[in-house]
Amino acid sequence: MKNWIDLPPVWLALFLCLSWVVGRLFPLPLFGDVGALLGAGLIGAGLLLMAWAVLEMSRARTSVIPHREPAALVTTGPFSLSRNPIYLADAMILAGTILWWDATVSLLLVPVFMRLISHRFIRPEEERLARGFGPAWDAWSLRVRRWL
Repeated sequence: MKNWIDLPPVWLALFLCLSWVVGRLFPLPLFGDVGALLGAGLIGAGLLLMAWAVLEMSRARTSVIPHREPAALVTTGPFSLSRNPIYLADAMILAGTILWWDATVSLLLVPVFMRLISHRFIRPEEERLARGFGPAWDAWSLRVRRWL
């Protein structure tokens, strides 16, 4: 059960719920219709980025599920811009939803989410990639930034 709970979409859902609650407890509407428009754009871009990354990973026949051993080092498509495009997409969706809701104070949760994701998922994944792909990982990680 713990493995099912400790997945990035679950963390994203928890942060979305927390953002909504914080936005209601500490209302500070600043963005209005502009925020809704920007938020919708971020959510849409995040969903597209996520779909593109999943497609690249499926083409490489490697798992998108964290904590599994990777079958391939994917460096094409969105992985040429970010080592973690799916996690970047999650952060975009979170930020976009907060803007859409005009839950300004909740924007403080975006870097908290990114730090948690880095600690829980990205660092262990990078260790597995370094062990599994050695010099190819080293070259790619020097060329491509973690987030963007």
